[in-house]
Amino acid sequence: MRKSTIAGLLLAALGSVATTAPQAQTLRMMKSLDAPHYDGQRTTWSPSSDIVNMFQDTLVALDWDGKTPIAYLAKSWTVSPDGKLYTFKLRDDVQFCSGKKFTAADVLYSFARLKDPATKAPLAWRAGDIKELRAPDPYTVEYELNEPFSELLLQLTMFGNAIHNKESVEAHGKDYGVKAIDGTGPWCFESWTPRTEIVLKRHDAYRWGPSMYQNKGPVKFEKLSIKIIPEDSSRVAAMLGGQFDITHQIPIAFISHVKSAPNLQVQEAVPNFQLMYYGYKTTRPMVADKRVRQAMNIAINRAEIVKGIMLGSASPAYTYVDDLALDFAADTKGIIKEDLEHAKRLLDEAGWKVGADGIREKDGVKLAPKVYFTQVAYFPRVSEAIQGYMRKIGIDWKIMGFDSTIAPAKMAEQDYELWTVTFPYMSAGDLLNFYFDSRNIPAPNRMNWKDADTDAGLRAGRTAVVDADRAKAYAAVQKRIAEEHLWMPVITVPMYTTSSRKLKGVRPHMLYQNTFYKGLDYSF
Repeated sequence: MRKSTIAGLLLAALGSVATTAPQAQTLRMMKSLDAPHYDGQRTTWSPSSDIVNMFQDTLVALDWDGKTPIAYLAKSWTVSPDGKLYTFKLRDDVQFCSGKKFTAADVLYSFARLKDPATKAPLAWRAGDIKELRAPDPYTVEYELNEPFSELLLQLTMFGNAIHNKESVEAHGKDYGVKAIDGTGPWCFESWTPRTEIVLKRHDAYRWGPSMYQNKGPVKFEKLSIKIIPEDSSRVAAMLGGQFDITHQIPIAFISHVKSAPNLQVQEAVPNFQLMYYGYKTTRPMVADKRVRQAMNIAINRAEIVKGIMLGSASPAYTYVDDLALDFAADTKGIIKEDLEHAKRLLDEAGWKVGADGIREKDGVKLAPKVYFTQVAYFPRVSEAIQGYMRKIGIDWKIMGFDSTIAPAKMAEQDYELWTVTFPYMSAGDLLNFYFDSRNIPAPNRMNWKDADTDAGLRAGRTAVVDADRAKAYAAVQKRIAEEHLWMPVITVPMYTTSSRKLKGVRPHMLYQNTFYKGLDYSF
Protein backbone atom coordinates (compact mmCIF):
# COMPACT_ATOMS: atom_id res chain seq x y z
CA MET A 1 0.00 0.00 0.00
CA ARG A 2 1.43 3.41 -0.97
CA LYS A 3 2.29 5.91 1.78
CA SER A 4 -0.02 8.50 0.23
CA THR A 5 -2.92 6.05 0.41
CA ILE A 6 -2.15 5.24 4.03
CA ALA A 7 -1.91 8.92 4.90
CA GLY A 8 -5.25 9.62 3.26
CA LEU A 9 -6.94 6.82 5.17
CA LEU A 10 -5.50 8.04 8.44
CA LEU A 11 -6.60 11.64 7.90
CA ALA A 12 -10.11 10.50 7.07
CA ALA A 13 -10.24 8.20 10.05
CA LEU A 14 -8.97 10.85 12.45
CA GLY A 15 -12.07 12.84 11.72
CA SER A 16 -14.29 9.87 12.57
CA VAL A 17 -12.73 9.02 15.96
CA ALA A 18 -14.16 10.99 18.82
CA THR A 19 -11.62 12.94 20.86
CA THR A 20 -11.71 12.04 24.53
CA ALA A 21 -9.92 13.58 27.47
CA PRO A 22 -7.34 11.32 29.11
CA GLN A 23 -8.50 9.50 32.22
CA ALA A 24 -5.54 9.39 34.56
CA GLN A 25 -6.46 6.13 36.28
CA THR A 26 -7.94 4.31 33.29
CA LEU A 27 -5.89 2.21 30.87
CA ARG A 28 -7.41 2.62 27.41
CA MET A 29 -7.27 -0.33 25.04
CA MET A 30 -8.99 -1.12 21.75
CA LYS A 31 -9.81 -4.25 19.77
CA SER A 32 -11.31 -4.93 16.37
CA LEU A 33 -13.66 -7.75 17.34
CA ASP A 34 -16.06 -8.41 20.18
CA ALA A 35 -17.18 -11.83 21.40
CA PRO A 36 -20.61 -13.42 21.82
CA HIS A 37 -19.92 -13.83 25.57
CA TYR A 38 -17.07 -14.11 28.06
CA ASP A 39 -17.58 -17.58 29.49
CA GLY A 40 -14.29 -19.16 28.48
CA GLN A 41 -15.49 -22.73 28.88
CA ARG A 42 -18.04 -22.36 26.11
CA THR A 43 -15.93 -20.94 23.28
CA THR A 44 -12.79 -21.24 21.14
CA TRP A 45 -13.05 -17.57 20.14
CA SER A 46 -9.81 -15.62 20.70
CA PRO A 47 -11.69 -12.30 21.24
CA SER A 48 -13.11 -13.99 24.35
CA SER A 49 -9.82 -15.50 25.49
CA ASP A 50 -7.81 -12.34 26.02
CA ILE A 51 -10.51 -10.75 28.18
CA VAL A 52 -11.10 -13.95 30.16
CA ASN A 53 -7.40 -14.12 31.04
CA MET A 54 -7.62 -10.64 32.55
CA PHE A 55 -10.31 -11.47 35.12
CA GLN A 56 -9.83 -15.22 35.66
CA ASP A 57 -6.81 -17.31 36.57
CA THR A 58 -5.55 -20.81 35.79
CA LEU A 59 -3.77 -23.33 38.00
CA VAL A 60 -0.51 -22.66 36.12
CA ALA A 61 0.71 -19.77 33.98
CA LEU A 62 2.78 -19.82 30.78
CA ASP A 63 6.22 -18.22 30.94
CA TRP A 64 7.48 -15.80 28.30
CA ASP A 65 9.20 -18.60 26.36
CA GLY A 66 5.83 -20.06 25.35
CA LYS A 67 6.90 -23.51 26.57
CA THR A 68 7.29 -23.46 30.35
CA PRO A 69 4.35 -23.80 32.80
CA ILE A 70 4.99 -21.89 36.04
CA ALA A 71 3.19 -21.70 39.38
CA TYR A 72 0.05 -19.62 39.66
CA LEU A 73 -3.05 -20.63 41.64
CA ALA A 74 -1.18 -23.88 42.17
CA LYS A 75 2.06 -23.03 43.97
CA SER A 76 3.56 -26.47 43.30
CA TRP A 77 2.74 -29.92 41.93
CA THR A 78 4.01 -33.48 41.69
CA VAL A 79 3.36 -36.11 39.03
CA SER A 80 3.13 -39.85 39.63
CA PRO A 81 5.60 -42.12 37.79
CA ASP A 82 2.84 -43.41 35.49
CA GLY A 83 1.84 -39.86 34.52
CA LYS A 84 -1.79 -40.32 35.59
CA LEU A 85 -1.92 -38.45 38.90
CA TYR A 86 -1.06 -34.77 39.39
CA THR A 87 -1.14 -33.45 42.94
CA PHE A 88 -1.49 -29.67 43.07
CA LYS A 89 -0.77 -27.64 46.21
CA LEU A 90 -2.86 -24.47 46.03
CA ARG A 91 -2.21 -20.98 47.32
CA ASP A 92 -4.18 -20.15 50.47
CA ASP A 93 -4.20 -16.37 49.99
CA VAL A 94 -6.40 -16.08 46.87
CA GLN A 95 -9.89 -14.67 46.65
CA PHE A 96 -12.41 -13.97 43.92
CA CYS A 97 -13.47 -10.45 42.94
CA SER A 98 -16.67 -11.11 44.93
CA GLY A 99 -14.58 -11.60 48.06
CA LYS A 100 -15.18 -15.36 48.22
CA LYS A 101 -12.06 -17.29 49.27
CA PHE A 102 -10.56 -19.62 46.64
CA THR A 103 -10.20 -23.27 47.66
CA ALA A 104 -9.86 -26.71 46.10
CA ALA A 105 -13.65 -26.91 45.85
CA ASP A 106 -13.54 -24.25 43.13
CA VAL A 107 -11.08 -26.31 41.11
CA LEU A 108 -13.24 -29.42 41.39
CA TYR A 109 -16.34 -27.47 40.37
CA SER A 110 -14.65 -25.77 37.40
CA PHE A 111 -13.43 -29.00 35.82
CA ALA A 112 -16.68 -30.82 36.54
CA ARG A 113 -18.50 -28.03 34.69
CA LEU A 114 -15.98 -28.16 31.85
CA LYS A 115 -16.55 -31.89 31.37
CA ASP A 116 -20.33 -31.72 31.79
CA PRO A 117 -21.91 -32.40 28.35
CA ALA A 118 -24.45 -29.68 29.09
CA THR A 119 -21.66 -27.07 28.98
CA LYS A 120 -20.77 -28.08 25.42
CA ALA A 121 -17.17 -27.03 26.00
CA PRO A 122 -15.32 -27.23 22.64
CA LEU A 123 -11.89 -27.23 24.28
CA ALA A 124 -12.62 -29.66 27.11
CA TRP A 125 -10.02 -32.03 25.64
CA ARG A 126 -7.33 -29.59 26.80
CA ALA A 127 -7.96 -30.76 30.37
CA GLY A 128 -7.06 -34.36 29.50
CA ASP A 129 -9.11 -37.52 29.96
CA ILE A 130 -10.13 -36.90 33.55
CA LYS A 131 -10.99 -39.88 35.75
CA GLU A 132 -11.57 -37.97 38.96
CA LEU A 133 -10.60 -34.82 40.82
CA ARG A 134 -10.35 -35.05 44.61
CA ALA A 135 -9.67 -32.56 47.40
CA PRO A 136 -8.07 -34.29 50.41
CA ASP A 137 -7.92 -30.85 52.06
CA PRO A 138 -8.99 -27.29 51.11
CA TYR A 139 -5.65 -26.51 49.44
CA THR A 140 -4.77 -29.79 47.72
CA VAL A 141 -6.18 -31.16 44.48
CA GLU A 142 -5.54 -34.68 43.23
CA TYR A 143 -6.07 -34.58 39.47
CA GLU A 144 -6.34 -38.16 38.22
CA LEU A 145 -6.43 -39.10 34.53
CA ASN A 146 -7.57 -42.26 32.80
CA GLU A 147 -4.39 -42.14 30.74
CA PRO A 148 -1.29 -39.92 30.81
CA PHE A 149 -1.53 -36.56 29.04
CA SER A 150 2.00 -35.40 28.29
CA GLU A 151 1.04 -31.74 27.81
CA LEU A 152 -1.42 -31.36 30.66
CA LEU A 153 0.50 -28.61 32.44
CA LEU A 154 0.95 -26.69 29.20
CA GLN A 155 -2.75 -27.01 28.40
CA LEU A 156 -3.80 -25.93 31.89
CA THR A 157 -2.46 -22.46 31.10
CA MET A 158 -5.27 -21.98 28.57
CA PHE A 159 -8.29 -19.73 29.21
CA GLY A 160 -10.72 -22.64 28.83
CA ASN A 161 -9.22 -24.19 31.97
CA ALA A 162 -9.63 -21.07 34.12
CA ILE A 163 -11.22 -21.35 37.56
CA HIS A 164 -14.88 -20.35 38.02
CA ASN A 165 -16.96 -19.50 41.08
CA LYS A 166 -19.97 -21.82 41.35
CA GLU A 167 -21.98 -19.15 43.14
CA SER A 168 -21.52 -16.72 40.25
CA VAL A 169 -22.37 -19.34 37.61
CA GLU A 170 -25.57 -20.34 39.36
CA ALA A 171 -26.61 -16.81 40.28
CA HIS A 172 -26.43 -15.49 36.72
CA GLY A 173 -27.53 -18.54 34.73
CA LYS A 174 -27.75 -17.77 31.01
CA ASP A 175 -26.39 -14.27 31.69
CA TYR A 176 -23.12 -15.66 33.10
CA GLY A 177 -20.30 -14.17 31.05
CA VAL A 178 -22.71 -11.61 29.61
CA LYS A 179 -23.96 -9.40 32.44
CA ALA A 180 -21.54 -10.61 35.11
CA ILE A 181 -18.82 -13.17 35.81
CA ASP A 182 -16.54 -13.73 38.81
CA GLY A 183 -12.83 -14.52 38.81
CA THR A 184 -9.60 -14.38 40.80
CA GLY A 185 -7.69 -12.38 38.17
CA PRO A 186 -6.01 -8.98 38.55
CA TRP A 187 -9.03 -7.32 36.90
CA CYS A 188 -12.71 -7.70 37.74
CA PHE A 189 -15.55 -7.72 35.23
CA GLU A 190 -17.58 -4.50 35.57
CA SER A 191 -19.68 -4.06 32.44
CA TRP A 192 -20.05 -4.97 28.79
CA THR A 193 -21.84 -3.07 26.04
CA PRO A 194 -21.76 -5.49 23.08
CA ARG A 195 -19.82 -4.30 20.03
CA THR A 196 -18.91 -1.13 21.93
CA GLU A 197 -16.93 -1.49 25.17
CA ILE A 198 -15.85 -3.87 27.93
CA VAL A 199 -14.93 -2.27 31.26
CA LEU A 200 -12.83 -4.03 33.89
CA LYS A 201 -11.86 -2.66 37.29
CA ARG A 202 -8.86 -3.28 39.52
CA HIS A 203 -9.00 -6.27 41.87
CA ASP A 204 -7.61 -4.54 44.94
CA ALA A 205 -7.02 -7.76 46.89
CA TYR A 206 -4.92 -9.36 44.13
CA ARG A 207 -1.36 -10.20 45.29
CA TRP A 208 -0.68 -13.56 43.61
CA GLY A 209 0.73 -12.67 40.20
CA PRO A 210 2.97 -15.31 38.57
CA SER A 211 6.76 -15.03 38.80
CA MET A 212 7.06 -13.81 35.20
CA TYR A 213 5.93 -10.37 36.43
CA GLN A 214 7.85 -7.99 38.69
CA ASN A 215 4.60 -6.67 40.15
CA LYS A 216 2.62 -9.42 41.85
CA GLY A 217 -0.40 -7.12 42.19
CA PRO A 218 -2.57 -5.23 42.31
CA VAL A 219 -2.47 -3.57 38.88
CA LYS A 220 -1.52 0.11 38.67
CA PHE A 221 -4.79 1.32 37.09
CA GLU A 222 -8.25 1.68 38.58
CA LYS A 223 -9.98 0.63 35.38
CA LEU A 224 -9.33 -0.91 31.99
CA SER A 225 -11.57 0.31 29.17
CA ILE A 226 -11.54 -1.85 26.04
CA LYS A 227 -13.28 -0.22 23.08
CA ILE A 228 -14.39 -2.18 20.02
CA ILE A 229 -13.34 -0.36 16.83
CA PRO A 230 -13.78 -2.57 13.74
CA GLU A 231 -12.33 -0.18 11.14
CA ASP A 232 -8.61 -0.75 10.58
CA SER A 233 -7.75 2.83 9.66
CA SER A 234 -9.72 4.18 12.63
CA ARG A 235 -7.65 2.11 15.06
CA VAL A 236 -4.44 3.31 13.48
CA ALA A 237 -5.59 6.93 13.59
CA ALA A 238 -6.69 6.62 17.21
CA MET A 239 -3.29 5.28 18.27
CA LEU A 240 -1.41 7.94 16.32
CA GLY A 241 -3.67 10.59 17.85
CA GLY A 242 -2.99 9.41 21.40
CA GLN A 243 -6.60 8.49 22.10
CA PHE A 244 -5.70 4.99 23.29
CA ASP A 245 -2.81 3.58 25.26
CA ILE A 246 -2.48 0.10 23.78
CA THR A 247 -3.76 -2.32 21.15
CA HIS A 248 -2.61 -5.59 19.62
CA GLN A 249 -4.69 -5.18 16.49
CA ILE A 250 -2.89 -2.78 14.18
CA PRO A 251 -3.20 -4.26 10.66
CA ILE A 252 0.01 -5.62 9.15
CA ALA A 253 -0.23 -3.08 6.31
CA PHE A 254 0.15 -0.24 8.81
CA ILE A 255 2.84 -1.66 11.10
CA SER A 256 5.82 -0.02 9.38
CA HIS A 257 4.00 3.33 9.38
CA VAL A 258 3.12 3.05 13.07
CA LYS A 259 6.68 2.06 13.95
CA SER A 260 7.86 5.45 12.67
CA ALA A 261 5.47 7.40 14.92
CA PRO A 262 7.45 9.19 17.67
CA ASN A 263 4.71 8.72 20.27
CA LEU A 264 4.32 4.96 19.82
CA GLN A 265 6.29 1.78 20.40
CA VAL A 266 5.71 -1.48 18.56
CA GLN A 267 6.80 -4.82 20.01
CA GLU A 268 6.54 -8.26 18.44
CA ALA A 269 5.51 -11.25 20.53
CA VAL A 270 8.38 -13.75 20.46
CA PRO A 271 7.90 -16.63 20.18
CA ASN A 272 4.55 -16.65 18.42
CA PHE A 273 2.99 -19.60 16.69
CA GLN A 274 0.22 -18.61 14.28
CA LEU A 275 -0.08 -20.43 10.97
CA MET A 276 -2.23 -19.32 8.06
CA TYR A 277 -3.00 -22.42 6.06
CA TYR A 278 -5.45 -23.80 3.51
CA GLY A 279 -6.79 -27.24 4.36
CA TYR A 280 -7.89 -29.88 1.86
CA LYS A 281 -11.08 -31.86 2.42
CA THR A 282 -9.55 -35.13 1.31
CA THR A 283 -12.88 -36.90 0.86
CA ARG A 284 -13.84 -34.54 -1.98
CA PRO A 285 -12.92 -36.06 -5.38
CA MET A 286 -11.02 -33.03 -6.70
CA VAL A 287 -8.51 -33.06 -3.85
CA ALA A 288 -8.58 -36.75 -2.92
CA ASP A 289 -5.38 -37.45 -4.93
CA LYS A 290 -2.23 -36.52 -3.00
CA ARG A 291 -0.58 -35.43 -6.24
CA VAL A 292 -3.18 -32.71 -6.74
CA ARG A 293 -2.66 -31.42 -3.22
CA GLN A 294 1.11 -31.49 -3.62
CA ALA A 295 0.88 -29.65 -6.94
CA MET A 296 -1.03 -26.81 -5.31
CA ASN A 297 1.38 -26.69 -2.38
CA ILE A 298 4.46 -26.28 -4.56
CA ALA A 299 2.93 -23.93 -7.15
CA ILE A 300 2.71 -20.80 -4.99
CA ASN A 301 5.44 -18.29 -4.17
CA ARG A 302 5.21 -17.64 -0.45
CA ALA A 303 8.00 -15.06 -0.43
CA GLU A 304 6.08 -12.95 -2.95
CA ILE A 305 2.94 -13.18 -0.82
CA VAL A 306 4.84 -12.06 2.27
CA LYS A 307 6.45 -9.16 0.42
CA GLY A 308 3.46 -7.98 -1.61
CA ILE A 309 0.57 -8.53 0.80
CA MET A 310 2.10 -8.69 4.27
CA LEU A 311 4.66 -5.97 3.38
CA GLY A 312 7.45 -8.11 4.77
CA SER A 313 5.83 -8.36 8.21
CA ALA A 314 5.40 -12.15 8.21
CA SER A 315 7.38 -15.26 7.30
CA PRO A 316 6.82 -17.84 4.56
CA ALA A 317 5.61 -21.15 6.02
CA TYR A 318 6.78 -24.44 4.49
CA THR A 319 5.98 -26.65 7.50
CA TYR A 320 2.86 -27.06 9.61
CA VAL A 321 4.72 -26.47 12.89
CA ASP A 322 7.06 -23.54 13.56
CA ASP A 323 10.67 -24.55 14.04
CA LEU A 324 10.76 -22.81 17.45
CA ALA A 325 7.76 -24.75 18.78
CA LEU A 326 8.05 -27.60 21.25
CA ASP A 327 8.57 -30.94 19.44
CA PHE A 328 9.03 -29.48 15.94
CA ALA A 329 10.24 -32.19 13.55
CA ALA A 330 13.27 -30.90 11.65
CA ASP A 331 12.96 -33.55 8.95
CA THR A 332 9.72 -31.96 7.70
CA LYS A 333 11.76 -29.13 6.24
CA GLY A 334 12.16 -29.67 2.52
CA ILE A 335 8.98 -31.69 1.97
CA ILE A 336 7.37 -28.66 0.34
CA LYS A 337 9.69 -27.38 -2.41
CA GLU A 338 8.21 -24.70 -4.63
CA ASP A 339 8.48 -25.81 -8.27
CA LEU A 340 5.94 -24.71 -10.88
CA GLU A 341 7.01 -27.21 -13.55
CA HIS A 342 6.96 -30.13 -11.13
CA ALA A 343 3.44 -29.07 -10.10
CA LYS A 344 2.31 -29.30 -13.74
CA ARG A 345 3.84 -32.77 -14.12
CA LEU A 346 2.08 -34.01 -10.99
CA LEU A 347 -1.28 -32.89 -12.35
CA ASP A 348 -0.54 -34.56 -15.69
CA GLU A 349 0.27 -37.80 -13.87
CA ALA A 350 -2.96 -37.54 -11.90
CA GLY A 351 -4.91 -37.43 -15.16
CA TRP A 352 -5.91 -33.77 -15.14
CA LYS A 353 -5.30 -32.49 -18.67
CA VAL A 354 -5.29 -28.86 -19.78
CA GLY A 355 -8.44 -27.90 -21.67
CA ALA A 356 -8.96 -25.33 -24.43
CA ASP A 357 -9.58 -22.59 -21.84
CA GLY A 358 -6.38 -23.38 -19.93
CA ILE A 359 -8.22 -25.13 -17.08
CA ARG A 360 -7.54 -28.80 -16.45
CA GLU A 361 -10.26 -31.40 -16.88
CA LYS A 362 -10.77 -35.05 -16.01
CA ASP A 363 -13.75 -37.20 -16.95
CA GLY A 364 -15.61 -34.09 -18.05
CA VAL A 365 -15.06 -32.26 -14.75
CA LYS A 366 -13.13 -28.99 -14.49
CA LEU A 367 -10.46 -28.76 -11.80
CA ALA A 368 -12.23 -25.87 -10.06
CA PRO A 369 -12.27 -26.43 -6.29
CA LYS A 370 -14.39 -24.27 -3.97
CA VAL A 371 -12.23 -22.34 -1.52
CA TYR A 372 -13.84 -20.66 1.52
CA PHE A 373 -12.32 -17.76 3.44
CA THR A 374 -13.48 -15.17 5.98
CA GLN A 375 -13.70 -11.55 4.82
CA VAL A 376 -11.25 -10.16 7.36
CA ALA A 377 -7.65 -8.97 7.46
CA TYR A 378 -5.35 -10.45 4.82
CA PHE A 379 -7.51 -13.48 3.92
CA PRO A 380 -9.12 -11.99 0.77
CA ARG A 381 -5.88 -10.73 -0.76
CA VAL A 382 -3.89 -13.89 -0.01
CA SER A 383 -6.70 -16.01 -1.48
CA GLU A 384 -6.75 -13.86 -4.61
CA ALA A 385 -2.97 -14.13 -4.95
CA ILE A 386 -3.05 -17.93 -4.68
CA GLN A 387 -5.92 -18.02 -7.16
CA GLY A 388 -3.52 -16.38 -9.62
CA TYR A 389 -0.79 -18.95 -8.95
CA MET A 390 -3.30 -21.77 -9.47
CA ARG A 391 -4.25 -20.43 -12.90
CA LYS A 392 -0.61 -20.89 -13.96
CA ILE A 393 -0.93 -24.66 -13.45
CA GLY A 394 -4.45 -24.94 -14.85
CA ILE A 395 -6.50 -24.92 -11.65
CA ASP A 396 -9.47 -22.57 -11.30
CA TRP A 397 -9.84 -21.76 -7.60
CA LYS A 398 -13.43 -20.65 -6.93
CA ILE A 399 -12.77 -18.42 -3.93
CA MET A 400 -15.74 -17.46 -1.77
CA GLY A 401 -15.52 -14.98 1.09
CA PHE A 402 -17.98 -14.76 3.95
CA ASP A 403 -18.54 -12.29 6.74
CA SER A 404 -17.18 -13.50 10.09
CA THR A 405 -20.72 -13.77 11.47
CA ILE A 406 -21.69 -16.46 8.94
CA ALA A 407 -18.36 -18.04 7.98
CA PRO A 408 -18.51 -20.74 10.72
CA ALA A 409 -22.00 -21.76 9.58
CA LYS A 410 -20.90 -21.94 5.94
CA MET A 411 -17.94 -24.14 6.89
CA ALA A 412 -20.25 -26.38 8.88
CA GLU A 413 -22.13 -27.14 5.65
CA GLN A 414 -18.99 -28.99 4.44
CA ASP A 415 -19.58 -28.04 0.78
CA TYR A 416 -16.08 -27.01 -0.26
CA GLU A 417 -12.68 -28.45 -1.18
CA LEU A 418 -10.47 -25.99 0.74
CA TRP A 419 -10.82 -23.44 3.54
CA THR A 420 -8.44 -21.12 5.32
CA VAL A 421 -7.93 -19.88 8.88
CA THR A 422 -5.05 -18.69 11.03
CA PHE A 423 -4.54 -21.05 13.94
CA PRO A 424 -2.72 -20.06 17.16
CA TYR A 425 -1.08 -23.01 18.90
CA MET A 426 1.45 -23.69 21.65
CA SER A 427 3.31 -26.81 20.52
CA ALA A 428 3.43 -29.51 17.89
CA GLY A 429 1.19 -31.70 20.03
CA ASP A 430 -1.31 -28.89 20.50
CA LEU A 431 -1.71 -28.38 16.75
CA LEU A 432 -1.61 -32.07 15.80
CA ASN A 433 -4.14 -33.33 18.32
CA PHE A 434 -6.53 -30.50 17.60
CA TYR A 435 -6.65 -30.96 13.83
CA PHE A 436 -5.54 -34.44 12.81
CA ASP A 437 -7.14 -36.86 15.27
CA SER A 438 -9.93 -38.77 13.50
CA ARG A 439 -12.13 -38.26 16.56
CA ASN A 440 -12.31 -34.58 15.57
CA ILE A 441 -14.05 -35.25 12.22
CA PRO A 442 -15.93 -33.24 10.88
CA ALA A 443 -14.49 -30.29 12.81
CA PRO A 444 -11.85 -29.22 13.48
CA ASN A 445 -10.55 -32.15 11.41
CA ARG A 446 -12.21 -30.73 8.30
CA MET A 447 -9.76 -32.68 6.15
CA ASN A 448 -11.78 -35.79 7.12
CA TRP A 449 -8.39 -37.38 7.63
CA LYS A 450 -8.90 -40.82 9.14
CA ASP A 451 -5.62 -42.68 9.34
CA ALA A 452 -4.64 -45.42 11.77
CA ASP A 453 -0.94 -44.47 11.79
CA THR A 454 -1.76 -40.83 12.55
CA ASP A 455 -4.16 -41.75 15.35
CA ALA A 456 -1.66 -44.18 16.85
CA GLY A 457 1.14 -41.63 16.71
CA LEU A 458 -1.00 -38.95 18.33
CA ARG A 459 -1.99 -41.26 21.13
CA ALA A 460 1.63 -42.28 21.68
CA GLY A 461 2.62 -38.62 21.92
CA ARG A 462 -0.27 -37.68 24.21
CA THR A 463 0.33 -40.55 26.62
CA ALA A 464 4.14 -40.45 26.69
CA VAL A 465 5.66 -40.01 30.13
CA VAL A 466 9.15 -39.30 28.77
CA ASP A 467 9.77 -36.12 26.77
CA ALA A 468 11.91 -37.88 24.17
CA ASP A 469 9.17 -40.43 23.50
CA ARG A 470 6.63 -37.65 23.05
CA ALA A 471 8.88 -35.79 20.63
CA LYS A 472 9.58 -38.95 18.61
CA ALA A 473 5.88 -39.81 18.27
CA TYR A 474 4.89 -36.29 17.23
CA ALA A 475 7.78 -36.11 14.75
CA ALA A 476 6.48 -39.23 13.00
CA VAL A 477 2.99 -37.72 12.74
CA GLN A 478 4.33 -34.43 11.38
CA LYS A 479 6.22 -36.25 8.66
CA ARG A 480 3.25 -38.44 7.80
CA ILE A 481 0.75 -35.61 7.35
CA ALA A 482 3.26 -33.33 5.60
CA GLU A 483 4.04 -36.03 3.02
CA GLU A 484 0.30 -36.43 2.45
CA HIS A 485 0.01 -32.67 1.82
CA LEU A 486 -3.14 -32.34 3.91
CA TRP A 487 -2.59 -28.59 4.28
CA MET A 488 -1.07 -25.81 2.26
CA PRO A 489 0.94 -23.83 4.84
CA VAL A 490 1.34 -20.26 3.58
CA ILE A 491 2.59 -17.78 6.17
CA THR A 492 3.50 -17.55 9.82
CA VAL A 493 1.66 -14.49 11.05
CA PRO A 494 3.40 -12.21 13.56
CA MET A 495 1.64 -10.61 16.50
CA TYR A 496 2.43 -7.08 17.65
CA THR A 497 1.54 -4.88 20.58
CA THR A 498 1.40 -1.16 19.80
CA SER A 499 1.43 1.14 22.81
CA SER A 500 2.03 4.72 23.84
CA ARG A 501 5.63 5.44 24.77
CA LYS A 502 4.24 6.83 28.02
CA LEU A 503 3.09 3.36 28.98
CA LYS A 504 5.86 1.45 30.75
CA GLY A 505 6.33 -2.25 31.43
CA VAL A 506 4.76 -3.44 28.17
CA ARG A 507 5.76 -6.88 26.96
CA PRO A 508 3.57 -8.90 24.57
CA HIS A 509 2.67 -12.46 25.49
CA MET A 510 2.04 -15.16 22.87
CA LEU A 511 -0.73 -17.18 24.55
CA TYR A 512 -3.63 -17.78 22.13
CA GLN A 513 -3.36 -14.38 20.41
CA ASN A 514 -3.33 -12.79 23.85
CA THR A 515 -0.54 -10.21 23.95
CA PHE A 516 -1.89 -8.41 27.04
CA TYR A 517 -2.36 -11.45 29.32
CA LYS A 518 -2.45 -9.93 32.87
CA GLY A 519 -0.95 -6.46 32.47
CA LEU A 520 0.59 -6.47 35.95
CA ASP A 521 3.73 -4.48 35.10
CA TYR A 522 2.00 -1.73 33.12
CA SER A 523 2.24 1.84 34.47
CA PHE A 524 2.57 5.45 33.34
